[in-house]
Amino acid sequence: MKVFIQSIVGQLLLNPYILWCGYQALPPKKYFRIPFVLFFVIELSIFFFGFFFRDVLPDDVMIPILYICGTWYIASLYITLSLLALELLRLTQRVHPWFPRFVTEHWQRAKLALFLGIAIGVAGLMLQAYHTVTHPIVKDVYVTIPKRVEGRDSLKIVLMSDLHIGEMIGKDLVRKYVALSNAQKPDMVVLAGDIMDYESRFAEKAHVEEELRQLRAPLGVYIVNGNHEYRANWQAKRRWLRKTGGTLLIDSVVQPDSTFYLIGRDDFIHKKRKALHALMEGLDTSKPIIVADHQPWSFAEMRMNGVDLGLHGHTHNGQLWPYPLLMKLVYECPYGYYRQGPTQHYVSSGIGIAGPPYRVGTVSELVVLHLRFN
Repeated sequence: MKVFIQSIVGQLLLNPYILWCGYQALPPKKYFRIPFVLFFVIELSIFFFGFFFRDVLPDDVMIPILYICGTWYIASLYITLSLLALELLRLTQRVHPWFPRFVTEHWQRAKLALFLGIAIGVAGLMLQAYHTVTHPIVKDVYVTIPKRVEGRDSLKIVLMSDLHIGEMIGKDLVRKYVALSNAQKPDMVVLAGDIMDYESRFAEKAHVEEELRQLRAPLGVYIVNGNHEYRANWQAKRRWLRKTGGTLLIDSVVQPDSTFYLIGRDDFIHKKRKALHALMEGLDTSKPIIVADHQPWSFAEMRMNGVDLGLHGHTHNGQLWPYPLLMKLVYECPYGYYRQGPTQHYVSSGIGIAGPPYRVGTVSELVVLHLRFN
């Protein structure tokens, strides 16, 4: 919902620009231009209707509004980027003419063809972006931890983060996630935060916990908080998470079996969460130590305390290009496998999404960690 509200800036900036460019490209005929203008009038009317009445509209009305306006908002981002790229090419033509004569002599037709080409291309991009979300990949990651473990030489962990169960991610997709996890036959499952989106009522009404209870792993299912677990009705979210059948770790240490430790940290957003050294006090550090910490901010703290493996999510790897480029400026490692000193990390791009159900230049992934102890 918050993403929908924030998109008002994009609606007010991008729509007029696309409208102006399209109006210039279309033939000056009423039966072309009137439907084109009408599209923007209808889309903006739907958006502002949802924006101003979001607190009173029932979910059955609000969710379709979120889908329609969210889809167009993301499409408009890529249409705008394409139009700006064309504008840049047009400026280069002024400095050093290089367009073919056919284009310059039939400029109006060329503009129309390019505009229609952008529209068709972005439509195809959106279909692929939706398919990426609804068909998560299985990412196999192989990690060696240099510790000899009596009675165990390997461990298979399924890592899922950022499910964001809510308006966009419902019971059907969660059922797919669970089936995908069970097919890997993991020893242990870790749900690394942002299990829910902004409101808990969507998961509660649909009884999505029934699907999560079907997760199978002999060493158990473990859940840690993400920043979204602290948004809106966080107490209801916590009660719901305990219904899923998983073990909720909030600054907790467990031994799924006697051979290694799993530490579930509270989310970084909770400024009073326990320090890692306090959680590790008294642990046998000759055994592997795995830490699930939703936000990938505490790498240095993990290295200083001798953690073997950190499991993270949160970043979505930007979710929509070009944001992955910005993520590299913000985080030490925004996505994938990372090693610094003795500590190894995996930062997942998440299996779900924030906002509209689209990914461009990133993947929805279920991570299978194949650990070897040597």
